[in-house]
Amino acid sequence: MFRRIPFNKVNWTTSAFLIGTLFLSLTAVPLYIWKYGMDWWFQLPLFFFMFCACGFSITLGYHRLFSHLSFQAHWVVRLLTLLFGAGAFENSALLWCCEHRTHHKHVDHDEDPYDISKGLFHAHIGWLLFKLKPSPPFDNVPDLQRDPLVMWQHRYIHWIGFTVAFGFPAALGYLRNGWQCALGSLLFAGVARVVFLQHCTFCINSLCHYIGRRPYSTRNSARDSWIMAVFTFGEGYHNYHHEFQHDYRNGVKPWQFDPTKWIIWTLSKLGLASKLRRVPSDKILLSQLAETQRCFETKLESTALSEAARSYISDAAKRLQEISAAWESYKTEQIEITREMLADLNREISVALAALKLRGFNEPA
Repeated sequence: MFRRIPFNKVNWTTSAFLIGTLFLSLTAVPLYIWKYGMDWWFQLPLFFFMFCACGFSITLGYHRLFSHLSFQAHWVVRLLTLLFGAGAFENSALLWCCEHRTHHKHVDHDEDPYDISKGLFHAHIGWLLFKLKPSPPFDNVPDLQRDPLVMWQHRYIHWIGFTVAFGFPAALGYLRNGWQCALGSLLFAGVARVVFLQHCTFCINSLCHYIGRRPYSTRNSARDSWIMAVFTFGEGYHNYHHEFQHDYRNGVKPWQFDPTKWIIWTLSKLGLASKLRRVPSDKILLSQLAETQRCFETKLESTALSEAARSYISDAAKRLQEISAAWESYKTEQIEITREMLADLNREISVALAALKLRGFNEPA
C-alpha cells in the first residue's frame, strides 16, 4: 500500500501539521464535547469570527490585494489581513502570492504549483504534502519584497500564525471561564477552524478547476460555480477570475454571491480602500460572446446533428456573427456604448445559449 509513496519527497513539516490538525479535529474535539460540552454562546461565535477573519484575510488580502493588486488599501487593512492571514496557516503572504502568480502564469501546465491535470488530490492537497520541486525564487513578487509589512510577516510567519490561530482563541477562552474554556476555544476556534478553512481554500485550487461552467473562456480549466462561491467567500466564480484576474470582483453579476467584493466596496466607501480595478462591462460581454460563438462552431462541426438542428444552430450563429461585427465597428468608430446597447448584447447572448439548450446542448462547460 505504501510502496508507491515517495517518502524521500515528503514535506514532513507541512504533512505533520495538516495530518495532525485533522486528527485532533476528528478525535480531540468530539472528546472535549463529550466530556465538557460546548459553550454555544461563546465558543461557536468565536469559531465563526476566526473563520471569517482569517478567511477574508486570504481572499481579500492575500489574493485580491497582494497577489493581483486589484485595489489599494489603508495600512490598517493590510496589517489586519497579514495578521489574520497568518492565522489561516497557509504560509506567508509573500510565498502564497509567489505561488499564486505562478499558477496564473502557467495554469494547467507542469510549472503550475497546483496543476489540476495532475489529479484532483494533487491540486487539493498533494502539492503541499509532496514538494517535488525546489522552493520558488520569489522573482515574481519584487513589489511585495519592497513592502515592509509583508516582509515583517514573512520573517515571523510561524510566531504570528501560532499566536493568532491558537494563542488568541485560548486567551479569550481563559478570560471567559478558565482553562477548560481555553482548551475548548483552542480546539474549536483554533485547530478545527484551521482545518475547515484550509480545505475551503484548497477547494479553490481543486474543485474550482473541476466543477462548474466556463462562460468566459475554455482556454484553461477554471470554472464558475455558485456552490463553490458559498464555501470560498465568493472565489467560486473562477472562470471569470482567470479571464480577468485584476478585477477586484469575482462574482461580477449583481446576483452572484461574492462577500469579498462587498467588503472591498464597503472599505472604499469608508476611505480604507481605493483604486478599485474593474473590467468594463462591454469587455466582459464580448468575452462571453466570443466563447458562445466558439461553442456554436464546435456544435456545428458535430456529425450527430440533424439537418433541422444544424439549420437552427447555424441561423443563431450567423446572428451572433452579425452582432460581433457590429460591436467591432462600434469600437473602431469609437461610438459610445450605452447601457441599452449592453443590455441588448446580453439578451442576444442569452437567446443564443437558449437556442443551444433547446436543441439538447449545454452552454460552454
